[in-house]
Amino acid sequence: MNFPFYIAQRYLRSKSSQNAVNIINFVTFLVIVIGSASLFIVLSGFAGLKTFSLSYTNIFDPDLKASPTTGKFFSVTPGQEKALAQIKGIASYAKELEEQVSFTHKGKNHFAYIKGVDQGYTTTTEIDSALIFGNWFFSEQQGVAGIGLTNKLGLTINQTRNPLVVIAPKPGKGSISQSKPYNELPLIISGVYSVEETLDNKYVFTDLALVQALLEKDTTQVSGINFKLFPDADTPELRNQIATVFENKVTIKDREEQNSSLYRMLNTENLATYLIFTLVLIIALFNVVGAIIMMILDKQQNSKTLYSLGSTIKDLRRVYFVQGVIVTGAGGIIGVLLASLLIWSQLAFGWLKITPTLAYPVEYQWINIVIVLATIIVLGIIASKIASSRITKKLISI
Repeated sequence: MNFPFYIAQRYLRSKSSQNAVNIINFVTFLVIVIGSASLFIVLSGFAGLKTFSLSYTNIFDPDLKASPTTGKFFSVTPGQEKALAQIKGIASYAKELEEQVSFTHKGKNHFAYIKGVDQGYTTTTEIDSALIFGNWFFSEQQGVAGIGLTNKLGLTINQTRNPLVVIAPKPGKGSISQSKPYNELPLIISGVYSVEETLDNKYVFTDLALVQALLEKDTTQVSGINFKLFPDADTPELRNQIATVFENKVTIKDREEQNSSLYRMLNTENLATYLIFTLVLIIALFNVVGAIIMMILDKQQNSKTLYSLGSTIKDLRRVYFVQGVIVTGAGGIIGVLLASLLIWSQLAFGWLKITPTLAYPVEYQWINIVIVLATIIVLGIIASKIASSRITKKLISI
């Protein structure tokens, strides 16, 4: 057995004659366990929150989306649609036309977006899974609204006598003094969706052809194309192929790029939390330095004996260095195990609630285990190195 490791583990198993040293060693080990457990719980909590937050956007956002590089609209010719259908890896695609308009109902008014979509939209996205009332629209005069917009305007499902009126200004340079400078579209709400507050107040979905007529666009003009990919699809290659079809006149974004602000915010919060808890661990690991120094002083006579028997100063330093690494490593492992039990219990029983019906989201990820143990071990190595450097010839000769 390696000499420094053998002596270090003997020191760990044996109690000191000084009770204060034993208490310091126990408190040090307990602090490491609590610190590593806390870091793992926080990382698991943020992983769960990230997945929970992104699950809402995944309902709306496709795997890939093509938008015009310049302007708000672009044309899709029959030849381009045929070329898209021949690209392997695309499971389905759907065209959309989106514009901000005014919605009016029973004297109430609200500015939001109308989004015209074709029949493939519900197979390309999961928007229909967010319906809480009614059904997805089946005729040209029907639409689906968010719960927030529905409440603001006092909408009801299948109300034919008092439909929702969509008002969009006419395009062009005509005089505003003309009798009717806008187009109107009556819509019967067939269903209501609920995702999250911003999206619930933002959109009303209806048929693509209806919106094209409302905005006075021809049948080839759209504001975007949504793509659903097969699970094993080569996303970068498909992006290049789609861009080639449209002669690089469109910008293609994946799901993360479509929500770049949200992803950036979540990643920044996760990093900030990790750094804060790492700082707490750094402060806590000062206890390791103090505990090792106390152990050096307590075992001073033993160190003299070992030095007299032929051990070098380097060997003695390695003894206390290994001791510190063992303590921090074992504390980190036990902390992660305890935290894992808490995370698994939350996943199984949901004992911590956000609301009476919604458990706090957590996610067990192996990468978080690696991050926690790596952080603990690296900090433990630094702390042990600092403390073990206190072994000098002068100390041994006292």
